[in-house]
Amino acid sequence: MKTLRYILPFSIIALLIVASGCNKKLDSLAENRTYTGGTDYTITSNMIQPLIGTYYELNSTEWEDFPLISVRGDDVNAGGLGDQQDFAGTDKYSYNKDYWMYNSLWQNYHQNIFSANSAIEQIALYKEHATNTALADQYTSEVKVLRAWWLFQLSRVWGSLFIPMTSNPSELYVAKLSTKDEVMQHISDQMTEAIPNLPDMRPNERTDIPGGVTKYTAYAIKALANLELKKYQEVADATGEIIKSGKFTLESDYYKLFKTKGKLNSENLLEMQYSDLGKGSGDNYSYLFAFFGPQGWTPKVNGSGDGWGFWEPSLKYIKFMLDRGETTRLQTTVIFTNRGIAEIKKDPKYANLPAWITNTTPSGDIFNDYARAMFAGGKFYLPSDELTPGRTDYGTNKNFTCIRYAEILLMYAEALTQGATGSAGTADAAVNLVRTRAGLTSLTGVTNAQVMDEKFAELATEWGTRFYDMVRLGKTDELSYDGRTYTSDKAFLPYPQAQIDLLPALKP
Repeated sequence: MKTLRYILPFSIIALLIVASGCNKKLDSLAENRTYTGGTDYTITSNMIQPLIGTYYELNSTEWEDFPLISVRGDDVNAGGLGDQQDFAGTDKYSYNKDYWMYNSLWQNYHQNIFSANSAIEQIALYKEHATNTALADQYTSEVKVLRAWWLFQLSRVWGSLFIPMTSNPSELYVAKLSTKDEVMQHISDQMTEAIPNLPDMRPNERTDIPGGVTKYTAYAIKALANLELKKYQEVADATGEIIKSGKFTLESDYYKLFKTKGKLNSENLLEMQYSDLGKGSGDNYSYLFAFFGPQGWTPKVNGSGDGWGFWEPSLKYIKFMLDRGETTRLQTTVIFTNRGIAEIKKDPKYANLPAWITNTTPSGDIFNDYARAMFAGGKFYLPSDELTPGRTDYGTNKNFTCIRYAEILLMYAEALTQGATGSAGTADAAVNLVRTRAGLTSLTGVTNAQVMDEKFAELATEWGTRFYDMVRLGKTDELSYDGRTYTSDKAFLPYPQAQIDLLPALKP
């Protein structure tokens, strides 16, 4: 059992990191991985093990999951000239239901959901013998939060989905699809159930499971689900609870937020955690950040590895940020190459760029020209001088942020500008906290359009937020850019053909 390999004698933080060699099947239904055989449920000190297994699933996300979730939108482009033309096609709203990434994301996240359901079932068996039933309820609620995160992402990608509630994947053969709205309402209801049982603290305040979910993670996912439902009062209420707690702060250095300083930061409500254990060799638990890295660079630390070049912030986003006079967030989100800088300057409006725009990062790494992209994603970049000496893989030892406080503030402001009433201050105050960190002047009487611009600036290249915002608000003209044409039938990806062949409810 893969969960057990992280139990003592390792420290608790080692329980939350993941073996990078773990592979999941892509060509069949997720296996029913209930781990019941020989388990003695009277040993209630082992009740944490199913929970740790669920955190393992969070941290063992395959590299292709995030890019497919996030590639659509006017903030980011797929790198071209590669062997993943259907990935580039997805970015341009040309969908191939036979593309392996579609089936992989579907399989990976559904497998995680079934594993989570199994964990809930196991915890219930331990609870029958536990004296501390509240702890069992907490563990169950933590699993529900992680399960909701996967279901939320799947529904944003595909819309109507199954809502698996047992550990038996064969239920999908007879299950009916729930609409996207039904899925989002289910998530919201699940978070309402979970919140009272969860720790009242930041994730980085937890000592039992450092970085584990808390009631505020559940509030955040509840807010995200209700945002998709356009239930703005629910969004304001959930985000308001997070703000009023006074427990979260924005990291003062936006650039460092996405580097090693961002690990278990007080801005983070949910993150995938990785570690090389502080050693230059041996076990290394990491996300494969090479996907986002340049195909060629001159790193400050010689020998540091480069990447694949499949990801770049869009030229449209860069010009949007230049028009706003942004420095901090643009310099963090976008890494420039000389070819990219020349491309910007082709537009006479941007012929004279700020002096800080170079192909050398603030950390001293030089990004050379490479074929697949003109820019690289700075939020997925770890400076070579932050690598543990002896480690060379691009980005290794960097965590992957899922939800952060800046997004909470901006969702709260968005809800208020959509007519909701707030109990955690004004929309102006929430937006200006984010703007001040970015070095911008304060706004008064902030409008919904200004909030959405702020979300564009702040959250670009993160989890497809921009795409899903524009679709939800019907502002899809923004998504037709640089030769792309978005139409209303492109909001969701088609179900993978491999799943259509298996599951009757997916057949047209």
